[in-house]
Amino acid sequence: MTADINRTDLTCETACTEQAPALNALIDARLSRRAALRGLFVSSAAVVGGSMVSHFAMMQDAEAATAMVNPGVAGGKSTLGFTEIDKTITDNHRVAPGYTAQVLIRWGDKVEPRAEAFDPRNQSAWAQAKQFGYNNDYVGYLPLPAGSNNSDHGLLFVNHEYTNTELMFPGLTEKDAQDKVTKAQVETEMAAHGNSVIEVKKENGKWRVVQNSIYARRISFLTTEMMLSGPVAGHDRVKTKADPTGTRVLGTLNNCAGGKTPWGTVLTAEENFHQYFSGTAAGTKEAENHKMYGIEGKPAYGWGKHFDRMNVDKEPNEPNRFGWLVEVDPYDPTLMPRKRTAMGRFKHEAAGCAVNPDGTVTVYTGDDERFQYLYRFVTKGKYHPEDRQSNLGLLDDGTLYVAKFEADGTLRWLPMIYGQGPLTPANGFHSVADVLIETRRAAKLVGATSMDRPEDVEVNPVTGNVYAMLTNNTKRTAEQADAANPRAKNAYGHVMEMIPPAKNGKADHSAPAYQWDIFLLAGDPSKPEHGAKYHPDVSTNGWLACPDNCAFDPKGRLWISTDQGSEQAKNKISDGIYAADVSGPGRALTKFFYATPRDAEMCGPEFTPDGKTLFVAVQHPGEGKDSTFDKPSTRFPDFNEAMPPRPSIVAITRNDGGEIGG
Repeated sequence: MTADINRTDLTCETACTEQAPALNALIDARLSRRAALRGLFVSSAAVVGGSMVSHFAMMQDAEAATAMVNPGVAGGKSTLGFTEIDKTITDNHRVAPGYTAQVLIRWGDKVEPRAEAFDPRNQSAWAQAKQFGYNNDYVGYLPLPAGSNNSDHGLLFVNHEYTNTELMFPGLTEKDAQDKVTKAQVETEMAAHGNSVIEVKKENGKWRVVQNSIYARRISFLTTEMMLSGPVAGHDRVKTKADPTGTRVLGTLNNCAGGKTPWGTVLTAEENFHQYFSGTAAGTKEAENHKMYGIEGKPAYGWGKHFDRMNVDKEPNEPNRFGWLVEVDPYDPTLMPRKRTAMGRFKHEAAGCAVNPDGTVTVYTGDDERFQYLYRFVTKGKYHPEDRQSNLGLLDDGTLYVAKFEADGTLRWLPMIYGQGPLTPANGFHSVADVLIETRRAAKLVGATSMDRPEDVEVNPVTGNVYAMLTNNTKRTAEQADAANPRAKNAYGHVMEMIPPAKNGKADHSAPAYQWDIFLLAGDPSKPEHGAKYHPDVSTNGWLACPDNCAFDPKGRLWISTDQGSEQAKNKISDGIYAADVSGPGRALTKFFYATPRDAEMCGPEFTPDGKTLFVAVQHPGEGKDSTFDKPSTRFPDFNEAMPPRPSIVAITRNDGGEIGG
């Protein structure tokens, strides 16, 4: 995620050198308990703000723990065999030696069979609705045929999060996105939002898009009808002039990360929906609700000037129809996408799924804003592997929980159930729908832990542990620091590790309590004021800033994408992909694998089942200060004076055909 009303405000900022002394007590108490109860070890003390802070290092076995305390034992080596690249910012993308990074599809390329050739100076909504959309984020690979593990032929489901008006259209600047954009340009932007489904095939070691595929389609904010399902469907607070039933919505908006369900559908997450709506709905019962989600009359886009549905003074309920997880079946273009309201409304990032020992399904998701919360949803019904159709309604009924991180290393999942605790009419909740529409307010009332921008949340397929990317939070004060968010003015972010208990030999993601740990604290470990913590052997190229999305390879190793936003130039390091072991002697030894071009954010890491291809999404290349369509900071990937920079999907393979990472 990068887009917001003030993009700099939500991304990495200069690190603070003042760390509260209380931080040391929090960490020391945390580690003492872990060492006593779980046999864990710490090493590599570092000076932070003039005092000593221990390095987080949870080991999975005695040999690995010994190796960390004494790196001479077992060498302290990573299982990742690639050679790191440097983090120099360049106009083009770069990948580790021995690998090839192939641009697979770009903004404006053909998706649907009747799509026109891309002409950046003569765009139209009609053309864009059939072409690959803008700012690709989440990427999901789904094998063909459905239900197989085919790693050479499948579908890619791609989110198109937002648009850079100044890079899409000639003659405009970023400030013009609100005032000077025309109705026709707004319609083109609307068509560029949403999702793409493309068919891809690997032949002779190289990937290609299958043209005129029966699966190929664009899902857009402008044209695609969707269904509201679950407890909020039909409620008065989601009814509008265009939809008096409260059950149909045109389009999906600001789709950031996502996830795949066990039955082969995709959950696409609606995130920063607030920035498209003008007005304040003053005098209506929705005014305070909208304010909590950032709708305060200062939109980043001029859509409300041209379309009444995007002006809350005219349609106060329209924003309540966004901020959901949307289920889409890439295999079936005839099935209407469904906004699954039972999983709550907020600025969703990610939808990591796991099947529990009892057959229920858990979905993890974060609310990507400073001081917001981490959630999970546990279905009431059970997953049936042999009956796909019966699984399609699972996400409409279940229990939504929010996370509370205790200082002793316990993670408690607090249920958010209407009528229980503070979620009653006395606090303004008069139905289940009220709790779900105002999920943020409900989470705060039940006592959740506010986090440092929880973004992607994924389940390790090997260990069953859960990892959350916490991107940054420079507004956290020393008094607000806690065990789970231990740094004031956290400019560089951290990675959280959550360990569910086992049941019948399998991780139980429905359990009421887990254990938790901090996997790493991002930043430059050579600068004590950053308070960064990794494996002690991390290189000058291996440290990272602002973890955003993540993926696991078939061996269970963690691959992290980063998003520094406007701080990329200040930090003087490119965004990209880092990888690390999660256990053993190389735990938290991050290595830099792939670098984005100048000013781009790294999104969407996704492996094929065999681990031999890594798909990544290069988002907003050229989104630099004063960069425009006419004078961009890079012209990636075409490097043609006639072409502006174009967000792109990249397929990374190893030259010898082996697994990524070695």
